[in-house]
Amino acid sequence: MKRFFQPIVKDGSSKKPALSTSADTPLCPAADGGGDKKEEKRGATAPLKFLTWNANSLLLRAKNNWPEFSRLVQSLDPDVICFQEVRMPAAGSKGAPKNPSEIKDDTSSSRGEKQVLMRALSNPPFREYHVWWSLSDSKYGGTALLCKKQLEPKKVYFSLDRLGTKHEPDGRVILLEFDSCFLLNTYSPNNGWKEEENSFIRRRKWDKRILEFVLQIEKPLIWCGDLNVSHQEIDVSHPEFFSNAKLNGYIPPNKEDCGQPGFTLSERRRFDNILTQGKLIDAYRFLHKEKDMEGGFSWSGNPVGKYRGKRMRIDYFIVSEKLKDKIVACEMHGHGIELEGFCGSDHCPVSLELSDEAWQS
Repeated sequence: MKRFFQPIVKDGSSKKPALSTSADTPLCPAADGGGDKKEEKRGATAPLKFLTWNANSLLLRAKNNWPEFSRLVQSLDPDVICFQEVRMPAAGSKGAPKNPSEIKDDTSSSRGEKQVLMRALSNPPFREYHVWWSLSDSKYGGTALLCKKQLEPKKVYFSLDRLGTKHEPDGRVILLEFDSCFLLNTYSPNNGWKEEENSFIRRRKWDKRILEFVLQIEKPLIWCGDLNVSHQEIDVSHPEFFSNAKLNGYIPPNKEDCGQPGFTLSERRRFDNILTQGKLIDAYRFLHKEKDMEGGFSWSGNPVGKYRGKRMRIDYFIVSEKLKDKIVACEMHGHGIELEGFCGSDHCPVSLELSDEAWQS
């Protein structure tokens, strides 16, 4: 979700050498070079415990909020951690082709920033994971995915088309294929406020492609991330406020496009259609039927001003219907208008746990 306040500030430069990663290889360790130690394979053929978080700049979280987030990861022990809004630029010098699988490190400041982040990922508990990146050309968007080393996927894709090494624009997709399932991490485009190429039109195209993807896959799906849509009125704190929201007084000509991005009727109906046609279940809502004004939302507006206390649930775990009886837990780990548990972001982490029988044939 676009933040309504506090733009990302430039971080200080550093001349310390960068820590190298191998994010363009099929399997790449988080930051410890992989090590020589072989780890035992466990019985599961695919992950069972998941965590997703829109970090709103992973670098700033590594600098300012890493102990809090590390404690959460240690307590949950997820098999997979999915990040959105990484906001680290892709490798490549100015004017040259970019490598979205690698973090930029061709200047002293970018090397320093990369080193801060990779050091954070080299410490426990993150050293137990492989990491993949899909990054934008600038400090915008981007996703990352960490998967425990003993759970090696068959294939890794960076686009909904599943074409080779192609990445989605702005690094919006990382897709892992396991023997038993697909795991999709997305940072879905914000709808925006107007009938423009980078607003309504972009979001319509994205939703069309997501629908095509979920109809084509041949295995159960776990789809998570910042999906930038609140499905129903129960998923926002103040439905009337969000339904009537405007930017600078502008009212779109189509009534279904009016309101807060992420809560327009057109977005919600398209999302509902994706779930229905794709035979998909919203894991959190499957378990939590009632509205929870304290801890039932994953995004919160500016604590100062008209968006104070205005919250939305736009971060999800969506799973195939055949997995619904395997859902053990799906929880949001932040609450309240003071953003407790949000670890410095405007989104809180969300977790999913499936039962041990999920991948048993």
